[in-house]
Amino acid sequence: MAETDESFQLVTFQLGSELYGVDIMDVKEIVKIQAVRLIPNAPFYVEGIINLRGEVIPIINLHKRFYIKKMEVQSDDDGMSEDEGGFIILDIEGNKIGIIIDRIERVVPVNRDEVKPPPQMLAGIGTEYIQGVVRQNDNYLIILDTRRLFSAKELQKILDPDA
Repeated sequence: MAETDESFQLVTFQLGSELYGVDIMDVKEIVKIQAVRLIPNAPFYVEGIINLRGEVIPIINLHKRFYIKKMEVQSDDDGMSEDEGGFIILDIEGNKIGIIIDRIERVVPVNRDEVKPPPQMLAGIGTEYIQGVVRQNDNYLIILDTRRLFSAKELQKILDPDA
Protein backbone atom coordinates (compact mmCIF):
# COMPACT_ATOMS: atom_id res chain seq x y z
CA MET A 1 0.00 0.00 0.00
CA ALA A 2 1.54 3.27 -1.07
CA GLU A 3 1.64 6.01 1.52
CA THR A 4 -0.11 9.21 0.49
CA ASP A 5 -0.38 12.66 2.01
CA GLU A 6 -3.78 11.60 3.37
CA SER A 7 -2.38 8.59 5.24
CA PHE A 8 0.65 7.51 7.23
CA GLN A 9 1.76 4.41 9.10
CA LEU A 10 2.11 3.94 12.84
CA VAL A 11 4.12 1.41 14.79
CA THR A 12 1.72 0.47 17.59
CA PHE A 13 2.59 -0.87 21.02
CA GLN A 14 1.07 -1.59 24.39
CA LEU A 15 2.11 0.53 27.36
CA GLY A 16 0.17 -0.35 30.48
CA SER A 17 -3.46 -0.85 29.51
CA GLU A 18 -3.37 1.57 26.57
CA LEU A 19 -2.44 1.23 22.90
CA TYR A 20 0.03 3.82 21.59
CA GLY A 21 1.52 4.57 18.21
CA VAL A 22 4.47 6.46 16.80
CA ASP A 23 5.06 7.48 13.21
CA ILE A 24 6.95 4.69 11.44
CA MET A 25 9.27 7.32 9.94
CA ASP A 26 10.59 8.07 13.46
CA VAL A 27 11.31 4.39 14.24
CA LYS A 28 14.81 3.11 13.52
CA GLU A 29 14.26 -0.42 14.83
CA ILE A 30 12.61 -2.59 17.46
CA VAL A 31 14.81 -4.72 19.71
CA LYS A 32 14.23 -7.26 22.46
CA ILE A 33 14.73 -6.33 26.10
CA GLN A 34 18.38 -6.45 27.12
CA ALA A 35 20.45 -5.40 30.08
CA VAL A 36 20.40 -1.66 30.69
CA ARG A 37 23.37 0.00 32.37
CA LEU A 38 22.44 2.71 34.86
CA ILE A 39 23.86 6.19 34.40
CA PRO A 40 24.37 8.62 37.29
CA ASN A 41 22.60 11.98 37.48
CA ALA A 42 20.05 11.00 34.82
CA PRO A 43 16.43 12.17 35.05
CA PHE A 44 14.17 9.75 36.96
CA TYR A 45 12.55 8.41 33.77
CA VAL A 46 15.89 7.48 32.14
CA GLU A 47 16.40 3.77 32.75
CA GLY A 48 20.01 3.85 31.55
CA ILE A 49 21.90 3.04 28.36
CA ILE A 50 22.38 0.05 26.09
CA ASN A 51 25.12 -0.76 23.62
CA LEU A 52 23.48 -1.63 20.32
CA ARG A 53 26.06 -2.81 17.79
CA GLY A 54 28.65 -0.38 19.16
CA GLU A 55 26.28 2.57 19.50
CA VAL A 56 25.35 3.82 22.98
CA ILE A 57 21.62 4.53 23.20
CA PRO A 58 19.78 6.04 26.20
CA ILE A 59 16.68 4.10 27.27
CA ILE A 60 13.62 5.99 28.47
CA ASN A 61 11.01 4.42 30.70
CA LEU A 62 7.69 5.87 29.54
CA HIS A 63 5.96 4.15 32.46
CA LYS A 64 7.89 6.47 34.79
CA ARG A 65 7.67 9.47 32.45
CA PHE A 66 3.87 9.21 32.20
CA TYR A 67 3.20 7.56 35.59
CA ILE A 68 1.67 4.46 33.96
CA LYS A 69 1.48 1.00 35.54
CA LYS A 70 3.21 -1.79 33.63
CA MET A 71 0.99 -4.16 31.71
CA GLU A 72 -0.09 -7.38 33.43
CA VAL A 73 1.96 -10.14 31.76
CA GLN A 74 0.04 -13.26 30.77
CA SER A 75 1.81 -16.62 31.08
CA ASP A 76 1.18 -19.64 28.91
CA ASP A 77 1.07 -23.27 30.07
CA ASP A 78 4.82 -23.68 30.53
CA GLY A 79 5.09 -20.57 32.72
CA MET A 80 6.83 -18.46 30.09
CA SER A 81 5.45 -15.01 29.38
CA GLU A 82 4.03 -14.66 25.90
CA ASP A 83 5.48 -11.18 25.44
CA GLU A 84 8.60 -9.86 27.10
CA GLY A 85 8.34 -6.33 25.83
CA GLY A 86 11.21 -4.58 24.19
CA PHE A 87 12.64 -1.27 23.09
CA ILE A 88 11.60 0.91 20.19
CA ILE A 89 14.62 2.85 18.97
CA LEU A 90 13.49 6.30 17.82
CA ASP A 91 15.33 8.93 15.84
CA ILE A 92 14.56 12.26 17.49
CA GLU A 93 16.23 15.14 15.70
CA GLY A 94 19.20 12.98 14.70
CA ASN A 95 19.55 11.38 18.15
CA LYS A 96 18.72 7.74 18.79
CA ILE A 97 16.69 7.15 21.94
CA GLY A 98 15.07 3.90 23.05
CA ILE A 99 11.71 3.69 24.75
CA ILE A 100 10.60 0.71 26.81
CA ILE A 101 7.35 -0.89 25.68
CA ASP A 102 5.27 -3.66 27.23
CA ARG A 103 4.42 -5.33 23.93
CA ILE A 104 4.85 -4.50 20.27
CA GLU A 105 1.60 -4.71 18.34
CA ARG A 106 1.70 -4.03 14.59
CA VAL A 107 2.09 -1.42 11.90
CA VAL A 108 -1.22 0.19 11.00
CA PRO A 109 -2.13 2.65 8.25
CA VAL A 110 -4.03 5.72 9.47
CA ASN A 111 -5.87 8.33 7.43
CA ARG A 112 -5.07 11.85 8.59
CA ASP A 113 -8.76 12.76 8.67
CA GLU A 114 -9.36 9.98 11.27
CA VAL A 115 -6.95 11.61 13.74
CA LYS A 116 -8.83 13.59 16.37
CA PRO A 117 -7.37 16.05 18.88
CA PRO A 118 -6.65 14.46 22.26
CA PRO A 119 -8.89 15.06 25.26
CA GLN A 120 -7.41 17.45 27.87
CA MET A 121 -6.10 14.60 30.00
CA LEU A 122 -5.69 11.06 28.71
CA ALA A 123 -4.55 8.20 30.95
CA GLY A 124 -2.34 10.53 32.98
CA ILE A 125 -0.40 11.78 29.97
CA GLY A 126 -0.44 15.49 29.24
CA THR A 127 -1.82 16.46 25.85
CA GLU A 128 1.47 18.15 24.96
CA TYR A 129 2.92 14.68 24.24
CA ILE A 130 0.00 13.51 22.13
CA GLN A 131 -0.39 14.20 18.43
CA GLY A 132 -3.93 12.83 18.39
CA VAL A 133 -6.15 9.81 18.92
CA VAL A 134 -7.68 7.40 16.43
CA ARG A 135 -10.62 5.09 17.03
CA GLN A 136 -9.52 1.46 16.50
CA ASN A 137 -12.33 -1.09 16.83
CA ASP A 138 -13.61 -0.62 20.41
CA ASN A 139 -10.51 1.23 21.66
CA TYR A 140 -8.53 4.35 21.01
CA LEU A 141 -5.01 4.46 19.63
CA ILE A 142 -3.01 7.28 21.21
CA ILE A 143 -0.50 8.79 18.78
CA LEU A 144 2.59 10.09 20.56
CA ASP A 145 4.39 13.14 19.21
CA THR A 146 8.03 12.01 19.39
CA ARG A 147 9.26 15.57 18.79
CA ARG A 148 7.52 16.75 21.97
CA LEU A 149 8.36 13.82 24.25
CA PHE A 150 11.50 15.67 25.32
CA SER A 151 12.39 19.34 25.31
CA ALA A 152 15.77 20.38 23.89
CA LYS A 153 17.04 20.80 27.47
CA GLU A 154 15.82 17.31 28.44
CA LEU A 155 17.40 15.80 25.33
CA GLN A 156 20.74 17.34 26.26
CA LYS A 157 20.43 16.03 29.84
CA ILE A 158 19.55 12.53 28.56
CA LEU A 159 22.32 12.42 25.96
CA ASP A 160 24.96 14.06 28.17
CA PRO A 161 24.01 13.72 31.89
CA ASP A 162 27.20 15.50 33.01
CA ALA A 163 26.41 18.64 30.99
